[in-house]
Amino acid sequence: MKKVLKNVSFVFLLLKMCIVFGQEMSAQKRIIIDVGHGGKDSGAIGVNGIQEKDVVLNIASAILKLNNELENPLDIYLTRYSDTLISLSDRAKLAKALNADLFVSLHCNHSDNRNARGIEVYVSNRQTEYTKESIWFAYQLQEILNKKLSFDIRGVKFANFQVLRETVGFCPSVLLELGFLSNKDEGTYISNATNIQFAANAILLSIQN
Repeated sequence: MKKVLKNVSFVFLLLKMCIVFGQEMSAQKRIIIDVGHGGKDSGAIGVNGIQEKDVVLNIASAILKLNNELENPLDIYLTRYSDTLISLSDRAKLAKALNADLFVSLHCNHSDNRNARGIEVYVSNRQTEYTKESIWFAYQLQEILNKKLSFDIRGVKFANFQVLRETVGFCPSVLLELGFLSNKDEGTYISNATNIQFAANAILLSIQN
């Protein structure tokens, strides 16, 4: 585990050095897709045994692939590209080191109520100069996901999640709970490869807008 953390820190340092000393700054907005959980932290486990960490990694990877196929791709980075556990503080530090213009944390929901369903988008309850932009993007994101995926909307909510608290001070940031894995219909839907592409496309469209 110590070796993994050292490697992660080294990657952060390299990325920062590339920006400061080598690479030409992109004219595109820099987007950080935070891929929730990972490694020994599986996140929510659905009724069909699917793990949240795998679902969000599949969606994030699909977003990256779709973006790279665009004529003018956005400048998108993931907080993890494999089944690795990254600390919450390191996720925020990466966004800050890369001078992010937007931070989107991907998750799936879970409830003891198997009938619970729908999309939730969270914004930090910490007030900063980026709060209004965060709220605006949260509403745009849920509306596009509702339109493209026909998921119910559970609304934009405020919370003190660490990744939001530690990023909203320097860029707009939201945390997306993309459906309930504990709901049989939504868990089955979001674990389907075709629907993962639909979800990725809808999220990317929201970011482009």
